[in-house]
Amino acid sequence: MGFFGRLFSFGKKKRKNDSKGEESWEEIVYNRSEVDFNDQEQRSRYIMNCLEQMSEASNEMDQLSGEYSLVTAYLTDIEEIEALPELQRESVNGAARKLIALDEEIQKFTEREGKLSDTEFNEIKHLEDEIASSLPKIKDAEHMAVLIKKDLRRLDGERSAYEFRKNELEEGMNNLRGMAVIFTTAFVAIMVLLIVMQTVLKMEVFIGYFLSMTAFAIAITAVCVKYIDHSKDRVRCSRDLGKIIQLQNTVKIRYVNNRKLLEYYYLKFGRENGAELEKVWKKYQQEKESRKQFAEIEGKAAHYREQLRSVLASYRVHDPEKWTGRVRALLDPKEMVEIRHGYILRRQALREQMDYNKNLAETAKNEITEVARLYPAYAKEILEMTEKYGEN
Repeated sequence: MGFFGRLFSFGKKKRKNDSKGEESWEEIVYNRSEVDFNDQEQRSRYIMNCLEQMSEASNEMDQLSGEYSLVTAYLTDIEEIEALPELQRESVNGAARKLIALDEEIQKFTEREGKLSDTEFNEIKHLEDEIASSLPKIKDAEHMAVLIKKDLRRLDGERSAYEFRKNELEEGMNNLRGMAVIFTTAFVAIMVLLIVMQTVLKMEVFIGYFLSMTAFAIAITAVCVKYIDHSKDRVRCSRDLGKIIQLQNTVKIRYVNNRKLLEYYYLKFGRENGAELEKVWKKYQQEKESRKQFAEIEGKAAHYREQLRSVLASYRVHDPEKWTGRVRALLDPKEMVEIRHGYILRRQALREQMDYNKNLAETAKNEITEVARLYPAYAKEILEMTEKYGEN
């Protein structure tokens, strides 16, 4: 176990069951038994760890305090609303009833079949102008993609044919070179044989010389002519293959740019292809027309929300906006009780967490004080570390 593992044990010791083990994780245990406070590095690390715990606890307290104040304000709002005089409460209830009625009409509208969700509608609405202008471009790009792929398949076929022909010519040239070597070797062997027959056996071999040279000349000439033809064909084939490769590269660039453009459009509009985007676009246009017809009801609802917000704000309600989304609770005591209970539980949880961090900060502070008391020789150094950390 490392230094920090020995210094602060966060419940890592095995327990008989998981429940007890998890409970031990919340317990901060200070263990100085294996810390050599005469060692400056170990001493500084220990004090710095305590200071960091104090700082972290303080930061948590600041955040929790804000949330705690907000929850308390919500509970105060409930008390303010429930304490309203009958006349004022009827004003609130009247606005709430009208708003509920309008919300029910809106609910019927939103539950109709074949509609777009609010999320989809808003997403498309945000890109409405761009979709209208991009759809024709996407269709053209998709059509172009089909043509480009067709060209690439054709060019792949032509390239394969030329590469095959080139390999065939190169193999033929290799064979011709081999034949030339064989003919030359055979001619040399025959000439050696004729010389031996002439010098040793005293035979007349003039005709042999003539026939050998004639046959060798004809064979070599035929091989050279064929080799030259193959070489020319290979040069032409290489040139044509290079043209095809260049053309193929040009088409590939066009293919990549076209594909990247389509991928960008699909990513931008969150669709798999142009047909899907067009289908959603038509659906959006129908939805847009339907929502225009419903605009009057939404306008009325907005009016009564503002009226309710204004009425509640005049009665010292901290967050009247929040109650425009909880109008049923204004009319249903049971629902209001549930909301209050939820806020009470939240405030209790925040209080527990605040108390925990407060105790943590105090414990860490006491630990630093205790170390300074036990090791007075380092008290000044510890004080300087504390003041320097506080300045940072």
